Amino acid sequence: MKTKSGGREKISIYLRLIDFVCLVIALFVAAGIVIYPSADLYFADFLSKRIKFSDFLIFFGFGLICLIILAQCGLYQSRKLSSSEGEAFDILSSTLFGTAVLMIITAVNEINIVDKTFLIIFWLSFSLMIFLNRIIARYIAKELRLKGQNLRFVLIVGTNDCAMNFARMINSRPELGYRIRGFVDNPWSRTGQSIKSINSASQVIATIDETIDELPFFFRNNPIDEAIVCLPLSSFYHEVAKIVTFCENQGIVVRIPADLFNLRYAKSKVEYFENEPTITIVTGAMHGWTIMVKRGFDIVASALLLAVLSPLFAITGALIKVTSPGPLLFVQDRIGFNKRIFRMYKFRTMVVDAEKKQTDLEKFNEVSGPVFKIKQDPRIIPIGKFLRKFSIDELPQLFNVLKGDMSLVGPRPLPVRDYQGFSEDWHCRRFSVRPGISCLWQIKGRSNVSFETWMELDMLYIDNWSLWLDAKILLGTVLAVVKGSGAA
Repeated sequence: MKTKSGGREKISIYLRLIDFVCLVIALFVAAGIVIYPSADLYFADFLSKRIKFSDFLIFFGFGLICLIILAQCGLYQSRKLSSSEGEAFDILSSTLFGTAVLMIITAVNEINIVDKTFLIIFWLSFSLMIFLNRIIARYIAKELRLKGQNLRFVLIVGTNDCAMNFARMINSRPELGYRIRGFVDNPWSRTGQSIKSINSASQVIATIDETIDELPFFFRNNPIDEAIVCLPLSSFYHEVAKIVTFCENQGIVVRIPADLFNLRYAKSKVEYFENEPTITIVTGAMHGWTIMVKRGFDIVASALLLAVLSPLFAITGALIKVTSPGPLLFVQDRIGFNKRIFRMYKFRTMVVDAEKKQTDLEKFNEVSGPVFKIKQDPRIIPIGKFLRKFSIDELPQLFNVLKGDMSLVGPRPLPVRDYQGFSEDWHCRRFSVRPGISCLWQIKGRSNVSFETWMELDMLYIDNWSLWLDAKILLGTVLAVVKGSGAA
């Protein structure tokens, strides 16, 4: 089968040339913005009087260094399987490194035009142009692949559901440039009809048991760039090891789907532990840079709220002191992130020995599961019911948020006693994220929600988390607190 080649090389050359042009434009943009406000000369005068030939040589050398940095960050390699977010991060980090190099070069050569403003403008404009360049390059690469250039031929090992799903995905995305050349499987495992439904030209070209004998002949007569191994490792470990070794000797890329265990909730990804690649299995949606944004918001918001609400703290403390003897705060051990125990703070709404009296009141518990709730709890002090209705008693937990024990939004932290009463393992998944002052439970009825529904809402939050969901929960919490609905 004849195919056109060289598409990747053309794109790589194009990227390097355009990136260098972008760098030159970014330098002139930064220079123009920095010089223009105080310049009495026209641009031609600026070129003739303010830039020496040696400066041109310096900036040309800097341009070559920048291209090397971009290459080292993988920006001239194939990115068809990577996300736009990942590519944007690589662009920003590489251009930032390049800007640091520019700062050092100009400082050593005493080029006064390059100041902080120049560097910031250069970095932003260079990054923006590089990113736009990559968008255009992705479009060109897509068109080349659809025309039969820059293709990669794939051999799929296995004909099970995993293999078929992978094959359907490849055929549904022709713009990625992958083409299936055949399958490897045993006769008793072959699903010929399924293979024909994927591609009428696809066929089983070798058996697993005889792979070492059959594959060399096939590879000598057919171009294969990648092998995708979709066999269950528990049953075919030795066979997979032989295939991987054979492909290694041939210099063929091997891909193994990371989801080897048919996970229901967790997701798998490849990471490096030191220098060792590992398949990492993580649960929930709280991953990546958005977690840092969430934590940053927690710190800023909790600090501001503590400052703004300090008069309310003083008034609440005085009312507790006047209406009930004992400390202002109720401090209790709670189960936190990954089951770490921490000390949680609340304004005291019950008598001092409330925890000791709970054993005698267990028979009056009004909720299912291991938690304990009584609407007309006799232990509540006179001001306590008001504080609970409007969640004022929860405000000291802002200190826990500031410390990092809690977040503004997350599953409510449970007492050690309640945790010890868990009967289902899946309930414990709520501890895979940092506990919060408010969560879906708070806006779906608060104390009126059953324990099972409460746990299900926590799982719903963990699996579908986003910054936008946090914002909606915070807004819903404010509305629920103002109404005083569902509090016990």
